[in-house]
Amino acid sequence: MSRRVAVVGLGCLSALGQGVAANWDRLTAGEGGIRQFDRRHPDAPWLEIKGPVAAVEGVDASGVEAYAGRKVTAQLDPSAAYAVVATHEALSDAGLLCEPALMADAVILYGAASGGNLTQEEGYVRTLAKGQSNTHPLTIPKTMSSAGVSQLSIIFGVQGVAFAISSACASSAHAIAEAAHMIRAGRTEIAVVGGSDASITFGSWCSWQALRVMAPDACRPFSIGRKGMVLGDGAATLVLEELEHARARGATVYAEIVGLGGSSDAAHLTAPSAEGAAAAFRRAYEDAELPRDTPSIVSAHGTGTALNDRTEAEVLRGALGGDLDRHRVIATKSAHGHLLGAAGGIGFLFGLLALRAAVAPPILGYLGRDPACDLPLVVDEAQRIDAEALISNAFAFGGLNTVLIARRV
Repeated sequence: MSRRVAVVGLGCLSALGQGVAANWDRLTAGEGGIRQFDRRHPDAPWLEIKGPVAAVEGVDASGVEAYAGRKVTAQLDPSAAYAVVATHEALSDAGLLCEPALMADAVILYGAASGGNLTQEEGYVRTLAKGQSNTHPLTIPKTMSSAGVSQLSIIFGVQGVAFAISSACASSAHAIAEAAHMIRAGRTEIAVVGGSDASITFGSWCSWQALRVMAPDACRPFSIGRKGMVLGDGAATLVLEELEHARARGATVYAEIVGLGGSSDAAHLTAPSAEGAAAAFRRAYEDAELPRDTPSIVSAHGTGTALNDRTEAEVLRGALGGDLDRHRVIATKSAHGHLLGAAGGIGFLFGLLALRAAVAPPILGYLGRDPACDLPLVVDEAQRIDAEALISNAFAFGGLNTVLIARRV
């Protein structure tokens, strides 16, 4: 198609801090946001969080509230509040906060893995632990998966198509891909995309522990001795725009999205399939018409679990073959944890920054080479790189896969 898709705005927050600059500075400095928690629920002391997490420590909503002219985050579940703050930064970066006519015609596709976990937990504690007969009257609108999307539409005046996409930890990557397809097809000029999640709650923690995929110490993607993933909270928002439309209004263009590939394993609810993920990889390359030997940054899904990392390494070796060493692989979950519904979005965002700055942030906590994950990894410290493209992977529970490819413009 002749219509091209540009990335023109970025916004995020995570355990590394609030704002793109703060996150990127810490990421490239080799600093992490994962720390040990040891907490019990004050009203249900049999519930505890004990182990490493990547929690957001406070949110400054003054900018978005000054823009909106009112308090907007106090009555929101953290998952929606994070989305609002990250989106305000991205729209400001894109120069769209002062363009109400353009915002009115935009669309929103936003990833959500599970909705308002904290609000849901508060309702259960109130009724089941405290014996109260009712919950907060806003419990349902705060817990629905589309709560963040609705708030973004209301606060920023977006009147185009708006909906949540839920595909576990590929949710925000799917949102980016589908919005890019909409721009290509001429259905919109501007799309607000990304995802948010706030799953570090007592109930969610217990459920993730039951899966036996949580690390007791740190997230160490592709490393020998890795022991699992670490939960993280946060949000990532990107603004996509038709390239010529963006150039005409003088917007900053970070990169062009050139390849979109998706697949479903149709195999297993939790165990990944190399064949399924490889299909998404192949389709993204075919869509991008990108030679396999093009030097690229690979922003890996890289959860730090034994099976997922081994499977992703198999996909990369199989798809890139002898050209693999021309690429460099990063895995930022080692610094900010697994953001679930926001994971694909923040991995793509950091990959774009790496491509633009020609700097690859290091994988943290790396203990040494695993023969099953023999990849050209960036470890120990940030590296200067000469890459022409970004490949960003999101391989989710249920076998839901998305691969995004971007190029310099």
